[in-house]
Amino acid sequence: MSKLAFVFPGQGSQAVGMGKEFAEKDEACKQFLQQADAALGFELSKLILEGPADDLTLTYNAQPALLTVGAMIAAKLERAGITPDYSAGHSLGEYTALVESKVLSFEDAVVAVHKRGKFMNEAVPAGEGTMAAILGMDRDVLESITRNITESGDPVQPANLNCQGQIVISGAKKGVDKACVALKEAGAKRALPLNVSGPFHSVLMQPAADELQKTLAGIVMKDAEIPVVANVTADVVTEQAEIKRLLVEQLYSPVRWEESVERLLELGVTRFIECGPGKVLSGLIRKIDRTATVYPVYDEASLQKVLEEAKGWA
Repeated sequence: MSKLAFVFPGQGSQAVGMGKEFAEKDEACKQFLQQADAALGFELSKLILEGPADDLTLTYNAQPALLTVGAMIAAKLERAGITPDYSAGHSLGEYTALVESKVLSFEDAVVAVHKRGKFMNEAVPAGEGTMAAILGMDRDVLESITRNITESGDPVQPANLNCQGQIVISGAKKGVDKACVALKEAGAKRALPLNVSGPFHSVLMQPAADELQKTLAGIVMKDAEIPVVANVTADVVTEQAEIKRLLVEQLYSPVRWEESVERLLELGVTRFIECGPGKVLSGLIRKIDRTATVYPVYDEASLQKVLEEAKGWA
C-alpha cells in the first residue's frame, strides 16, 4: 500500500510573507503565529509577514520562522484529513518533523530552535568558518579529499549529502577554500561558496552542540506517534531518548538527506508533501527518484492541488 511522508525544509528556504495567505484566511493558522510570539517574547510574526528580509535571514530568526510556517501547513493538511505515515526534515526541518510527530510541543520546539540558532551563530567567530556547494563530484572522492585536508590541520567535511552530484561541505574557511580548489582539480563541475553565517554541520559546531544538549535536557519529549527518519542515521527513530541524542549529534554531523529519502522509499513511501516555503526538497526528491510524486505546499493554490489529488489516493 502506498505511503505518504511529510517533509520540512531547512534554513535557506525562508521568505518574507511565507504563510501569509493561510494566516489571513484561517484562524487556526493565525494562532501558530500568535503562539510563537508568546513563546519567544518578541514579534516573530511581524518578521515572517513583513520582514525585513535581512532580519528574517538571521539564523536565530529564520529557524523558528520556518518551523512556525511548516508546522502551520502540516496542521492545516491534517485538519483536511491528510495524515502522513512518516515525517522527515532537512537540518532545522527535523524539528518541524518532530512537532508533526508529536515528539515536541510547538511552543517548546520554537523556543529550542531559536536558541539553537543563537548557539550556532555564536559557536564560531564571524569569518572563520564557511560552507560551499560541490556539484558533480563522487562522494567517496570528496570524502577522501576533505579528510586529507582536515588531517593537515584545516578542518572541512561533508555537511549536506543532498542528492547524487550535490554535496555541501563545511568547516574552517581555510579548509573549505583548499577543498574547493582540490575538488575542482579532481573533476568537480562547480564549487560554489555559500553565503552563510557559519560552518554548520561540521565539527566546529561542537560548542553549539554542548549548549543545545543543556537546552534539550530541560524539554519534555515523547515517543514519536509518527515515525521520523533522522538526519544523522538516515533511519527510522521513534524513541524520545534516541531522538534527543541525535538532535545534538545533528549539529556537527552530515545531513544524510539522499539516504533519508531512499529509506522512505524503501518503507513504501511514494508520495511526499513538502510543508513550507519554496520547493528545495521537492527538487532534491525528484533528483533522487524520478518516480516519486512530490507536492510542495506553500500557498492556498498548492494546498488545493493536493486536496484535489488526495481524493484519488488509495
